[in-house]
Amino acid sequence: MKKYIRTKTLRVQLMRYHFLIICLIATFVSICTYITANQKTLEVAKNSQKHHVESISYRSRLAYEEMLNIILNCTERKTFDLSGINGGRTSGARKLGLDYAELIRDYCAITEYGNYIVKLSVFDDQGNLVQTGSSFGSTDDAQGIIESGWLDRELEKTMDRYQLDLESSPFSQYEGNILPIARKLEHSGSGGWAVLCLSTDLFKDMLLDTANGQETVIVTAAGDRIASIEEPGEHREENDRIIRSLQEQKKDKGLLEMKVHGKDSLVTYEIYDKSGIMVYETMPLDELSNDRMMIVQTVVIMFLACLIFGLLLSARITKQIKKPIDRLTAHIETIAAGNFIRDDSIEGEDEIGRVGCVVNDMALRIKELMDQQLKAEKEKGDLELKMLQAQINPHFLYNTLDSIRWIAVIQKNSGIVKMVTALSGLLKNMAKGFNEKVTLKKELEFLNDYVTIEKVKYVELFDLEIQVDDPGLYEAKVIKLTLQPLVENAIFNGIEPKGRHGIIKIRASRQEDMLVLTVWDNGVGIPKERLKTLLENTEKVKGNSMSGIGLPNVDRRIKLNYGESYGLMIDSTEGKFTEITVTMPLEF
Repeated sequence: MKKYIRTKTLRVQLMRYHFLIICLIATFVSICTYITANQKTLEVAKNSQKHHVESISYRSRLAYEEMLNIILNCTERKTFDLSGINGGRTSGARKLGLDYAELIRDYCAITEYGNYIVKLSVFDDQGNLVQTGSSFGSTDDAQGIIESGWLDRELEKTMDRYQLDLESSPFSQYEGNILPIARKLEHSGSGGWAVLCLSTDLFKDMLLDTANGQETVIVTAAGDRIASIEEPGEHREENDRIIRSLQEQKKDKGLLEMKVHGKDSLVTYEIYDKSGIMVYETMPLDELSNDRMMIVQTVVIMFLACLIFGLLLSARITKQIKKPIDRLTAHIETIAAGNFIRDDSIEGEDEIGRVGCVVNDMALRIKELMDQQLKAEKEKGDLELKMLQAQINPHFLYNTLDSIRWIAVIQKNSGIVKMVTALSGLLKNMAKGFNEKVTLKKELEFLNDYVTIEKVKYVELFDLEIQVDDPGLYEAKVIKLTLQPLVENAIFNGIEPKGRHGIIKIRASRQEDMLVLTVWDNGVGIPKERLKTLLENTEKVKGNSMSGIGLPNVDRRIKLNYGESYGLMIDSTEGKFTEITVTMPLEF
């Protein structure tokens, strides 16, 4: 066993690493799971308490808004003119009183909180009164409201922020506390008031309907307790103190962690600023202890399960990994020996298989690069051979041409002098080789000799315009005989077939670190079907091209010297123009 543990084989080392990693991962996952689950439990408890308080506050808000709507319906419409009741002395007055009573009953009936309206009274100072509600009415109710002491205070409140106050019932038939809402009649000839007395049973029933086993209290803005549930008597004094401190914070809602009744607790509250109603709830955090214990048990089980499953999986994985690694190692040794064949057995969809794919691709790429290198060297040698074969040794012609030029000078034939001089310069430049690099200025001088001869031949059929954007470009290096084949192409394939005078424009410009030469002619253009393959075959060169050099040769010479990203680009519109652009590195 000790020998097995100390061995350094790949499989044993992998199993050691796996065991260590599994222990670390299991520990990390267990700790993270415990922390996360504990936080989630607390978060769920907070969200639950928050939603519970919001639900109660929302229901109380709806009830409050509906009570305000009832009061506004009673006071803002022109319906109520209590002076017409006149104490019910006539049948018409009694009928009018019954109609008013039926109307306010309808107001109460359309709300689902009608059963909690103790009294809805509409009265004036002449003793005229109509009312409805869940409590029996009395002719003394108006007097009881007036003498209650809170009517004037309630009438001073505005509807946009009518905070409710808890008051004692002024009615002999109802002994509980009420939440009154009062407002003056706006369209009554005799003046008057509308008073709605809401029962606190509404809020008690709300708490019972949504009970969740926690202490929940509903109070007014003054701190008076409207309703509560699960609140022991000994907790009231501390709850009142906390409620007052929360109201003083001037915040409409909140969720706090604090010590309440000697326990760490969650305190959630929400205040409806318009009515002043506050819903307050506390939840001791020790109620979450059972959830925490369950989390601990779950974490321990997860740790052991990860450990056992990881060890079994480690033995399986190390065995599976070793086989493809052995095949991969053997294939790499084969490549190192110079055999670049593809081995499909080392490829697969896993990481090692992808490495095998890369190794196979690398081997094929090495083989392709070696083949390309050999091919490029061969092409370069062939091209140089062709250039050497194309060169001529015109020394014996120089003396002859010089004699012809002097005879023409003696005979004063300037045309022959001009043409022979140009031809002599052309032959001297061609005799020096084609891959030599010269300045742009020299290349343009050579081109000028060629154009001089062609203009004599074609009797001024074309004009040559040369534009060099930057005078410094005259010293830039170019491969000799780059422009001549392009101008030759423009003459033979563009201007000559057109049959009338044309223009050939040459422009030299700089684009970042590149020299760009553009040759443009307004000839017949190159057909599209020929344009696609014009530069593909270096063997098919136009027969009358000087020294066998055509567009494919120029393109290939540039690529051999500078790389495949440089060379010729051709743009042509048949019947209109041809534009050839040459790009090469900017050298001086």
